[in-house]
Amino acid sequence: MHGKIAVVGIGLMGGNMARRLHESGCEVTGYDLSQESVTALRADGLEATNDLAHAVGDADVIVCSLPNSQIVRTAWMAEGGVLAHAKPGALVVEMSSIDPDTMKDLAAACAESGLRPLDVPVSGGPAEARAGSLVLLVGGAEADIDAARPVLELLGASLLHTGDVGTAKVVKLVNNVMTMGNVLVASEAFAMGTRAGVDPERLYDVLSQSGGRSHHFTKRFPNALKRNYDPGFKMQLGEKDVALAVEVARGLGQPMPMASLVREMYQMALGLGYRDRDIVALLDMYQRIGDGTLGNGPNTGS
Repeated sequence: MHGKIAVVGIGLMGGNMARRLHESGCEVTGYDLSQESVTALRADGLEATNDLAHAVGDADVIVCSLPNSQIVRTAWMAEGGVLAHAKPGALVVEMSSIDPDTMKDLAAACAESGLRPLDVPVSGGPAEARAGSLVLLVGGAEADIDAARPVLELLGASLLHTGDVGTAKVVKLVNNVMTMGNVLVASEAFAMGTRAGVDPERLYDVLSQSGGRSHHFTKRFPNALKRNYDPGFKMQLGEKDVALAVEVARGLGQPMPMASLVREMYQMALGLGYRDRDIVALLDMYQRIGDGTLGNGPNTGS
């Protein structure tokens, strides 16, 4: 039994999670400060509101998908936030990409309010969220995971238990550093190949069957070949996640020189106008640097 579900944060990811749950027969209410996001969800036949108390007050499960740690802290722990309105016993499924300490602080605050927190970042994008094929990294108590499983299994094709609350956020950061680094290097190498005269389609066809291929290469580069840089995962979010990982590493005294360089390259892409493009627009950046057309501005996609 799913009960009533509130989705806090109904942007690209949260909105598609809400749609997936609604299409699966769940009673869902979406919440966002953005009227545009609320209107978009209502247009698809879902209940959506700017009234936080209305969204979460009677929810049995609260799914949270917000952009960063500070927004999560404010949404939950500020005066009039989720903790002020959620009913005791509700399951909290925190799916945002945030730092582990914020997740632990939120979990402690939830416990004090009688809520049951789970640390559930995801691997996958808006398309996977809509299809229910996300990979869910789950940190928390086994009993709480079991209670949330009917909802989690509607959103994810696989649930991977990482340990206690906070560990899933760590694994997510590790995953995203690997992803951003992979796309960066693949873009740089691919641009060298096309600059040297290899047909882009042929280059992709060969590399997609070669040892250097990766999940994100085969997933994202077909769009890049069409000059479609519409965001599945925005460049600004990639930079944010790598910067967050480097910050966590510094607090641990763990060196991450390559991740620091990756972060600088993403920061450069932001400065060059790619903030709201997909991370694979790094290929466009490298190609334009190579052919001297970068001064004309970034490709805006299809």
